[in-house]
Amino acid sequence: MDYIIALSCTPPRVYRQVASLMGLQLVTSFISVAKMLGAQRETTQRQLNAEKKKRVEGPRVESLNKRLSMTHKNITDLEDMMRKIFTGLFVHRYRDIDPNIRMSCIQSLGVWILSYPSFFLQDLYLKYLGWTLNDKSASVRKSSVLALQNLYEVDDNVPTLGLFTERFSNRMIELADDIDVSVAVCAIGLVKQLLRHQLLPDDDLGPLYDLLIDDPPEIRRAIGELVYDHLIAQKFNSSQSGLKGKDNDSSEVHLGRMLQILREFSADPILSIYVIDDVWEYMKAMKDWKCIISMLLDENPLIDLNDDDATNLIRLLSASVKKAVGERIVPASDNRKPYYNKAQKEVFENNKREITRAMMKNYPRLLRKFMADKAKVPSLIDIVMHMKLELYSLKRDEKSFETILQLVNDAFFKHGEKEALRSCVKAIKFCSAESQGELQDSARKNLKDVEDKLIAKLKSAIKAVLDGDDEYSLLVNLKRLYELQLSKAVPIESLYEDLVMILHTFRNLDNEVVSFLLLNLYLYLAWSLHSIINAETVSEASLASLLLKRNTLFEELEYFLNSPSEVEEGSRVGNQLACRVCTILAEMWCLFRMTNFSSTKLSRLGYCPDIPVLQKFWKLCEQQLNISDETEDEDVNKEYIEETNRDAVMIAAAKLIAIDSVPKEYLGPEIISHFVMHGTNVAEIVKHLITVLKKKDEDVSTIFLEALKRAYQRHAVEISRSDDKSLTEKSFVECKELSSRLSGTYVGAARNKHRSDILKTVKEGIDYAFLDAPKQLSFLECAVLHFVSKLPTPDILDILKDVQIRTDNVNMDEDPSGWRPFKSFVETLREKYTKNEGIQEEKEAVTVRRRGRPRKKRNIEGKRLFDEHSSSEEEDSISASDQEVAQDEDDKQEEEEEDEAPLIHSIRSSAKLRALRVSREDNKLQTKTTSGRTSGASG
Repeated sequence: MDYIIALSCTPPRVYRQVASLMGLQLVTSFISVAKMLGAQRETTQRQLNAEKKKRVEGPRVESLNKRLSMTHKNITDLEDMMRKIFTGLFVHRYRDIDPNIRMSCIQSLGVWILSYPSFFLQDLYLKYLGWTLNDKSASVRKSSVLALQNLYEVDDNVPTLGLFTERFSNRMIELADDIDVSVAVCAIGLVKQLLRHQLLPDDDLGPLYDLLIDDPPEIRRAIGELVYDHLIAQKFNSSQSGLKGKDNDSSEVHLGRMLQILREFSADPILSIYVIDDVWEYMKAMKDWKCIISMLLDENPLIDLNDDDATNLIRLLSASVKKAVGERIVPASDNRKPYYNKAQKEVFENNKREITRAMMKNYPRLLRKFMADKAKVPSLIDIVMHMKLELYSLKRDEKSFETILQLVNDAFFKHGEKEALRSCVKAIKFCSAESQGELQDSARKNLKDVEDKLIAKLKSAIKAVLDGDDEYSLLVNLKRLYELQLSKAVPIESLYEDLVMILHTFRNLDNEVVSFLLLNLYLYLAWSLHSIINAETVSEASLASLLLKRNTLFEELEYFLNSPSEVEEGSRVGNQLACRVCTILAEMWCLFRMTNFSSTKLSRLGYCPDIPVLQKFWKLCEQQLNISDETEDEDVNKEYIEETNRDAVMIAAAKLIAIDSVPKEYLGPEIISHFVMHGTNVAEIVKHLITVLKKKDEDVSTIFLEALKRAYQRHAVEISRSDDKSLTEKSFVECKELSSRLSGTYVGAARNKHRSDILKTVKEGIDYAFLDAPKQLSFLECAVLHFVSKLPTPDILDILKDVQIRTDNVNMDEDPSGWRPFKSFVETLREKYTKNEGIQEEKEAVTVRRRGRPRKKRNIEGKRLFDEHSSSEEEDSISASDQEVAQDEDDKQEEEEEDEAPLIHSIRSSAKLRALRVSREDNKLQTKTTSGRTSGASG
């Protein structure tokens, strides 16, 4: 009795789950018994065959025949029971509304087929695994994939799985790109098994290889393993390579196949690095440093490298070296620094030693061979920073180290491209900082030689420009100086005046030359300020010199603010210079902001621009924001494109407000008014600025309102100067979207916390709209309305009364179109007030509890896998397991209607069940009517 009472209190879904698990476990138990009986049958059959060979008929043979017959009957009975449980339980519950029940069914089916293939390994049962590959629950899809993996693992099962594979292989490949990462990884493992059994043609694998550059690293690693096994090691079909035994596993062969893959990505180095990162863990040949070096030096006659192959092999070598010492070559999604334990760090140190030993004699040869190739030099020089430099001292090979330093020095002055220069600077600095003793002396001497040589070349280039020669030499050496100054202070005091003079005298210089002149002057000032701040004593002369140089640079930067006509509108070339001016000026204002130096001995260094200059600065910023980053221009230098796009401009401007470098009253609203105008990246920058302002407890409501006014004013200007309705509608929509985004920053509890701020924005917004009524009344609709919706009902009523009072004694019929926004605003307020009142009344009233949620109707056809075995029931839409067959739909309807009833009712006769249902519905209706009358009476 206690059991029945407990069962009657169990929720329907839990009951179904328990019942399903019991039934599934029962089949598993039957299989165990059937396997045991099957073993007995085989033993009995062997004994009977032995007796028959003796050709002696007697009691022994008769007994064995009876035992064999009984065993066979028992097995048949067990199989009949399993078949009945399958059709009576599994067929319904594998499409249950509860994903846990569906998952249990599929897991059990996988175990059944694997444990008892003589009965279950047939299309009649396999098709359920295929159908549930479309289940809406990731756990169910994963269970189906894992069950199939276990089946394909057994070679004897593969012939029987032929038709199933043909019908569902496409879906298996699609699951490799599943939205759930764990399902995708398992599906990739399943595809590997299909390849191992040669059940998939190579043409079907194209979509899989696209996942080599997918975001989740787990998927990329799984595809990398697949690529290695199938294309590089060729484990699945040895006939592909034409090589046997050790030759097929040699480093040269594997590297050659890897280069064939990388040829498809030669045009994009970043994609090549992704592919290398994916395969590195599985491909030992990538750690065969000697083999790679031998191939690059043409010492291996088996491999003939073309230029692209050599470039890819150097990239592979550099990337592999970085991976071997624990460095990431592909950025992580969380940007966290990786943590390594003591054992891992020891492995990395051992790898450094191995790399250095392999490189000591051959690295200079590689540098000499590829010195002139700008595509190969950066990756090749990067290797220096991952070597164990102390080995040069231990091996008494200081001469090789000095040779490397000199070759890097030569490469720095041989190239003028960003990547090559940056690699050289990093390598020189690394050698100067990480080496010791005589090696460090040599490295520092080399660095001083680089600085002296660069200053001499700059002087020569400046003289050439003064003499009327080409600017190319000046540009290249300014780039070198810029890359060097990004890392360390460079003593260019003697050049500063000359650089300013060139900038001031030659106003027709190439925009790129001007950009690098300004950058180098700014960096020199930044390093000079750094030295003064960190000095124990500061002389008056050095302070005066810094102030003079700072003011000179401000004058040069403000020249470009006052000469916007020199910036070619719509041109990315002119845009790059304008971006540089904006970002450098913003950085200068941040560097010398008042808050850094007030109340200190260096207070003279504090600087804040006046409003006119700030307005010119923002006008130039706006010009750059309105130029799309997608604009194509063949003359643009793509090397520094990420430093001269509108994201960089918006970051620079937002930084001024975030750290209080300039007054926020003007620039803050201007920046925020562009929240929704320039794409996702700019929107994220503005969103972050708003967060910073809120944390600082700034008067955000005033800034928001001013931002809305600026956006609305742009809309008004667009109306006045354009008859194009599409443009005016666009500006109006932008204004509405801005209001929506700004009001959306007040969510949840923040509405109550910032109620006064929201109310202030609404009231002042209404004041602004009525300043020039009815001309500005559309401001109510596009800007104020979204903030009103964040207010509680009493405030909405107050606002409604206020706006209605403003129109007393006003004849709106004189300008119906002008007053239409006002009427629409009032009508919306009334609707919101009524709706909120209605919601409040509903909360106070007695409501009938409705369990569950509306289910999406999906109509994906189930696969008719085997026409000769399919019944009409099996061909129904399974819709990724979120729809039941007709009988299951009735069950669900009963469950939803009977949630409050004891489950014991569900096992009574159908007549009593219907009677109970009618009785309960009458009771519910009577209760609802009574409560409604009571509520009405109390009202």
